[in-house]
Amino acid sequence: MSKTHYRFLIRVEEGKMRHHVRPGWIVILVAVVFVWTTAGTTFSKTTRTTPKAKESRKTKASSSLQSGQKKEIHSAEKGEFSVDAHSGLLMDGLTGQILYEQNAQAQIAPASFVKLLTLYLAFDAIRAGQLKMDDLVTVSEKAWRIDGSKMFIKVGERVRVEDLLKGIAIASGNDACIALAEHMAGSEEAFVSKINEKAQLLGMKDSRFVNSHGMPAPGQMTTAFDMALLAYRYLADHPESLVFHSTTEYEYNGIRQGNRNTLLQKNIGVDGLKTGHVEESGYHLLATAKRDGQRMIAVVMGCDRIKQRSQEAQKLLEHGFRNFATVEAVKRGSSFGPLKVKRGKQKEVMLTAAEDGRVTVPKGKEQSVTVAPELPPFVVAPIQKDQRLAKAIIQNDGKPVKEVALLASVGVEKTLLPPWYITVAILVGIALVGLVVLRWSRKPKQKRFS
Repeated sequence: MSKTHYRFLIRVEEGKMRHHVRPGWIVILVAVVFVWTTAGTTFSKTTRTTPKAKESRKTKASSSLQSGQKKEIHSAEKGEFSVDAHSGLLMDGLTGQILYEQNAQAQIAPASFVKLLTLYLAFDAIRAGQLKMDDLVTVSEKAWRIDGSKMFIKVGERVRVEDLLKGIAIASGNDACIALAEHMAGSEEAFVSKINEKAQLLGMKDSRFVNSHGMPAPGQMTTAFDMALLAYRYLADHPESLVFHSTTEYEYNGIRQGNRNTLLQKNIGVDGLKTGHVEESGYHLLATAKRDGQRMIAVVMGCDRIKQRSQEAQKLLEHGFRNFATVEAVKRGSSFGPLKVKRGKQKEVMLTAAEDGRVTVPKGKEQSVTVAPELPPFVVAPIQKDQRLAKAIIQNDGKPVKEVALLASVGVEKTLLPPWYITVAILVGIALVGLVVLRWSRKPKQKRFS
């Protein structure tokens, strides 16, 4: 029953309309309202939302990478754009904004997509100094016996970490994954625990991993959204990894293998990232490409044919480059200010942007992006170099979409002199004391009589 109908009946029952409505008509009106409401309820039941529509709404309501990010989503159901895959997603690789998604929250077996997390942890360890490219890894029988794609390492062989990274990124070697996992964590099981910790830290809430390589395992699953998020963070933290992912072939132990990402050979800017396939979920491709200062990340999962994944991933990438622009509103290190400093040896300090501030907008809307610095009236010394003092708000059509921290370009020491008003008070006090002393000293002394 609508609010209007409800209020109407209340008014009738309270007798507020007695002078307008006769008692006989009240019964008729109540009956009409009841029939009208019941008919509306019946109609709504016959047109209930289909599971497909519910899934679409759930997908469109999924949260973006950062709170406040604007999402430009093209609905496949409207016929504007779609990909021939179980699920798909397009993301701006520099801003993290989602530009298109289709069934992106559906959980599906990840296949070799798991290898990206194995590589992520390896590059993390190298950066932390816990692992070196020249470290030698002894191959176990478990690594040698694993099925699926291999780089063909042998039991007892000592393999350089760099070769294992190439064997994973280029040849998609399951054996290389296990060998590296055992070397880094003592066992693959312990390493998988670290994989899941990393995934949760990255915000991959709908993913769970059981091994280091992606061979079928009960309970192992991910989503297109989570894999796009992984790729975004992986590329931001370890851009050096693209040297491996963009290599088209690799030879080890006399066996030459080509990179399964065939988009690398098309000269369309693709320089990564990973393929995957298991019978349970079909063919996957996580591709990234860079053109003219833009980077796109495309994920397709559950394709029926091996060529289909390349075609659909390329379609997503082209859609992104053709329809969207990445605007660099703030460049890292750019100057803002000056900002007034109180009680410091310097009277002011310049500020610098802590990071690049980029926003994705539809092509032709680049001028809608503006920057509004928010600076305090002053800051008080002491100030440390790179101390956050203010922020710059990036806006799209007047709406805030991103914040960039503004840091002190130099340190400012506190002055030893007190504030001017304290100095004035001290001087005035000294002057008053001096006047009192002077007046007392000039006062004639009284003679004493003996």
